[in-house]
Amino acid sequence: MPSPWPRRTFLHAAGGGALALGLTGTLAHPSGASEVPGDAGTFTATSDAEFATLRGTWRDLILGTGFSPTAEPFRTILSTLGTTAAGYLATMAPASGSLWPGRSWADPEPDLDAESYAFSATMNDGYNRLRTMAEAYSQPGTGLTGDTGLRDAVLTGLDHLYSEVYNEHTTRYGNWYNWQIGAPQALMDTCVLMYDHLSASRIADYCRAVDAFVPDSVFASYTGTSTGANRVDLCRGVVLRGIVGKDPAKITLASQALAPVFPYVTSGDGFYDDGSFVQHRNVPYIGGYGAVLHDGVGRLLALLRGSSWEVTGPGTQLFLDTIEKAVAPFIHNGLIMDNVSSRGISRIGTNEHQRAHGLMATILLVGQGASPEENARWRAMVKGWLQRDYYYPALKNPGLSLIRASLLQALQDDTSVKAAPEPVEHRLFPNMARATHRRRDWAASFSMASNRIAHYEFGNGEHARGYHTGAGWLSWWGGDFGLEQYSDAYWPTVDPYRLPGITASRKPLADGEGGNWGQPMPDAAWVGGTTDGEYAAIGQHLKGLSSTLDAKKSWFCLDDSVVCLGAGITATDGHAVETTVDNRALGATGAPVLTVDGRPQPVTQGWTATFGDAEWAHIAGHAGYVFPGGAKLGAVREERTGSWRDINTGGSPDPITRRYLTLFTDHGVDPAGGGYAYVLLPGASARATAHRAHDRGRLRILANSGAQQGVRVPKLGLTAVNFWSAGTVERLRASAPASVLVREHRNGTATLVVSDPARQATSLDIVWNRRVTKVLSKPATVTAATTGSSLRLAFGDLTGQAGAPQKVTVRLG
Repeated sequence: MPSPWPRRTFLHAAGGGALALGLTGTLAHPSGASEVPGDAGTFTATSDAEFATLRGTWRDLILGTGFSPTAEPFRTILSTLGTTAAGYLATMAPASGSLWPGRSWADPEPDLDAESYAFSATMNDGYNRLRTMAEAYSQPGTGLTGDTGLRDAVLTGLDHLYSEVYNEHTTRYGNWYNWQIGAPQALMDTCVLMYDHLSASRIADYCRAVDAFVPDSVFASYTGTSTGANRVDLCRGVVLRGIVGKDPAKITLASQALAPVFPYVTSGDGFYDDGSFVQHRNVPYIGGYGAVLHDGVGRLLALLRGSSWEVTGPGTQLFLDTIEKAVAPFIHNGLIMDNVSSRGISRIGTNEHQRAHGLMATILLVGQGASPEENARWRAMVKGWLQRDYYYPALKNPGLSLIRASLLQALQDDTSVKAAPEPVEHRLFPNMARATHRRRDWAASFSMASNRIAHYEFGNGEHARGYHTGAGWLSWWGGDFGLEQYSDAYWPTVDPYRLPGITASRKPLADGEGGNWGQPMPDAAWVGGTTDGEYAAIGQHLKGLSSTLDAKKSWFCLDDSVVCLGAGITATDGHAVETTVDNRALGATGAPVLTVDGRPQPVTQGWTATFGDAEWAHIAGHAGYVFPGGAKLGAVREERTGSWRDINTGGSPDPITRRYLTLFTDHGVDPAGGGYAYVLLPGASARATAHRAHDRGRLRILANSGAQQGVRVPKLGLTAVNFWSAGTVERLRASAPASVLVREHRNGTATLVVSDPARQATSLDIVWNRRVTKVLSKPATVTAATTGSSLRLAFGDLTGQAGAPQKVTVRLG
């Protein structure tokens, strides 16, 4: 059975307790935790008491407090823990190179290649299993609570791993993570849980091993594998090593080493001021490494609060702000969107709901150290997610730890907290080429790639076919439907060349195209857009991975729909190029009716058709699709079979079959200047879709070419244009590439938001041919503004604005 604590999913062991978060790296002097010189090198009684207190705090952060072991969901969680531990106990058989039969860490050719990764992972997994056994021994209600046989097996396992592999004499092989983060964390957690049964010599041995693989030098610079979430993980291992080994210098070192994590970055790994989070230099990762960072920081600060090593300072708010700026925009009704979880979406046994559960509990934990207003908002937000997730409610997750379950259960039971609804907002994340569009009853997210953000990440044998997840993937969910869309074996069964919204060449790509950890990026600068916080214009200059494909894609996010435009679609791969309008997962048996221009189509599996001039289509229970001006539309119903092993070497080879209904536009082989236009209406009925298709005044497509793409929606007072090059579209003119959105308001004012997604405009002039009497507000980037029969705005150098929208408010004449 795989470890319940796999890489990057160790998010189930957070804890409670109020936090006093201070994140600038200012550290209280550990005057009460210093070693007293003397023959025995002993510690003062005060130090011993403080270390004991810290061990007790961490024990609670692992095991949880304040719950009844006989009440659900705790009874089931404890029973599952006990069953898992009993299985490990029954099969544990220490031998040369292994603790369990068939699970060897003895690499015959130890080096840093992929084969060695597997051997080092087995060593790490051994420690994780021992930690699970130690938890079952320490928790009530597991059936193994206080079992001496289990206790002795844990101690035997620790000694065996130390003597055979994880010691100061072993040369590291395989994946660095297993030696520097995975093993030391599990080892130190187990030492805390079993502390009263460990001799001084055992503790000294285990601490020497951690010191050997995690030397002080890992904190010497904020680079490489010691940044972002990895830095937090390294700090955690060393802080616990200091507590277990009563070494104040180690705790001081690791506590101070947290400091570089908190300031916002302008490149590379970390949080950006626009809410982006990047790890591995160019991969959006708030659902993976970012979640780990939040979890790790929250628990370390809870651990150290009130101790001699409490972190204090004025930078607290930077970290707290990331809850609403970086985390919440990607959580919808209890799931965290897959486009910020990278390799995690290829892992069997987890999905976007399960990944969100840990984050939801972390938000509650971190909120205990926030202001009362923030904490109240966050609790209401999380409660809404808890209540609206009909597909996989968090408290039904058997993998949820006791501490996380207790935090979430307490919130659910708190009648003083009223659930907050989903927000109505648009959030743009230029620094990671992502965007989210939120309505009360649906949400959408956009995934792109640029010369700053990778097409996708392949590594550790994971995410082998994610190569088109940055090709304009438009994922969306309803409020009370569609929450299972990407969670029911989607990734091992979906056609990776037909993800919703993407434009892609059918040129076959190798698994892991771009290379192990290659993280390939396109040579495309104009990726991003602009927003007023409610509506948006988004654009992507798309260049295909290992392909000659070149295209301009735009999305205009409105009140009840998303307008999708494509132009300049060109390729010379010798293969067809397609734009996937949508690809709906139907589960194992689903067969919703597809209606095209009022005519229901067959529901037979294997059915395909091409409609030469479709005006609208509708998938019952899902969405409507309108094709302004008509479109050549392909449709296919198919059952697709795949396995998790196909996309992740650690996955099961067992075949899985799921049904799909796909709508797409075939641009032909080697298209030159192809295009498309469609409107996505999430949750719309067939009648509403037909009505929208015949409402000629609702939407005007102003331009759809490789030079400009734009729309006007009179009812919303909205005009939005993506200028791929300088030019004029209706009343708007731009002197250089830009994204421009104009909103005319009923109170006689208007808002213009302008951005330079390519980050190349040293100057930019925008002209709006509309009478304006006064500029009410403008950013410092506007160097001149002229009103009258038209508005003329002169922007200075925008290259340093990181693609952020520049907002101007005016009074209309």
